[in-house]
Amino acid sequence: MGANQTPTAPCSHARYHEFDFWLGEWDVFGAKDQLVGRSSITRTLGDCVIHEHWRNATGSVEGKSFNIFDGLSKVWRQYWVDNSGGTLMLEGQFANGQMVLIGTRPNLQTGAPQQQRITWTSNSDGTVRQHWETSDDAGKSWQTSFDGLYRTKRD
Repeated sequence: MGANQTPTAPCSHARYHEFDFWLGEWDVFGAKDQLVGRSSITRTLGDCVIHEHWRNATGSVEGKSFNIFDGLSKVWRQYWVDNSGGTLMLEGQFANGQMVLIGTRPNLQTGAPQQQRITWTSNSDGTVRQHWETSDDAGKSWQTSFDGLYRTKRD
């Protein structure tokens, strides 16, 4: 690198910013427009990581996710942990205005492998839809486990 060249930030490429539409302070609404939780989505670690801090409306469930574009494998990864001891690891891509991440974990009732698919969609009104689906038949059919709408938090 020459004396007049400025080093490029490691996560400055556009691919690292595909999920930026999720950044913000959010109230999250579920069925019947009921407030189900709050989420704070920020950048951290040199702007390489998107950090989520989720709390349900009663404050009894709390979790965090760490989201990063893996420049070597060219996929997005999410690592989720929560106060029940739950974990979830997902990976996927941003395409057609949506972030789609998929992973597998044991079904909480049966222990059998269960696919998880979460799709985040940036809406033209500034909201973000999070649609979480599960499959117990290797992706042949999907059932909605959560369908939420993120709206900018109002104080």
